[in-house]
Amino acid sequence: MIIYGINPVAEAIKAGTVREIRVAERADERLQRLLDEAAHQGVKVRRVSRDVLDNESRGGSHQGVVAEVAKRAEVTLDELASGADGPPLIVVLDEVEDPQNVGAILRTVDASGATGVVRQTRRAAALDGAAAKASAGAVNYVPVADVVNIARSLEELKKAGVWTVGLDADAEMSYYEWDLTLPTALVVGAEGHGLRRLVRERCDQVVSIPMLGHVGSLNVSAATAIVLYEAVRQRRSRSRGRHES
Repeated sequence: MIIYGINPVAEAIKAGTVREIRVAERADERLQRLLDEAAHQGVKVRRVSRDVLDNESRGGSHQGVVAEVAKRAEVTLDELASGADGPPLIVVLDEVEDPQNVGAILRTVDASGATGVVRQTRRAAALDGAAAKASAGAVNYVPVADVVNIARSLEELKKAGVWTVGLDADAEMSYYEWDLTLPTALVVGAEGHGLRRLVRERCDQVVSIPMLGHVGSLNVSAATAIVLYEAVRQRRSRSRGRHES
């Protein structure tokens, strides 16, 4: 798998997943710091032309460096649902294909301490390249379960005791009215068409984010971030309440 950009590659070095770094013949100060860390970790570095980097990054903003990284470990639905550090908080991507959105969601999943992500093997953005760069390195840390069928996977999560909560602009219930301290899988759809009908019907509850201005909806990654941090707020509030009692 190929990733590119200084921050994603630096995080991959920390995570120990880099097999080889390919770097432009001239390195600026930021890139040199990355190369020093790579040398410290014993990572192989190869000098190549800018044309090679442009080709491997498919025209993306590689900032003078690409890295070949090990294939990420596979994670199962059962592993995500087990919630090693308390009630699981999972994000399910229903045909979210834009790599920028997928990367931004991975970044928020990592930042909020959520459990991981479920995505469909077809009609899903690859987790290298642009998605990895948009994730700012979070792709190295967030567990991702690849599944064949999202609707069927929601049923499996339910059997494991996880509540499935769809995010839909037309839902009557606001997201903060739902108890996000429960084991939860937040299901989000692609911009333009949102959740597919069958997926929406399989959700235990559908919630919306109230829109108080002139625009009718939010970017899917921004909407996901809002609900994840509401879950963080609710869970911390409940934890404080237990300690005080």
